[in-house]
Amino acid sequence: MAGEDLVFKIKADFLKSIANPIRLAVIEHLKKGESSVGQIVNALGVEQSGLSKHLSILRQAGILATRQEKVTVYYSIKDKDIFKVLRPIADMLRKKLQESQTVLDHLGRK
Repeated sequence: MAGEDLVFKIKADFLKSIANPIRLAVIEHLKKGESSVGQIVNALGVEQSGLSKHLSILRQAGILATRQEKVTVYYSIKDKDIFKVLRPIADMLRKKLQESQTVLDHLGRK
């Protein structure tokens, strides 16, 4: 694999790690601060077994950090720069939805 191809693969793998509604919800939840697995389960209403897989993927991507206190594992955002990635995406989607709304408004007038 050529150097440039490898860079694209690394970028794609990173984007895949956040390209899941539950993982995005976890990131948004942890924006408020550290949480235990149980707290995340309760906040998001997901199964603990499935959540563990998502947390592992985010941790492997370098987005989450963990700390253990007795038997409880706490998760937090390791690299706050993830929000520099997510903010422009939210802005782009907001613009797209506004454009769609404008089209719908025009259709409604005819």
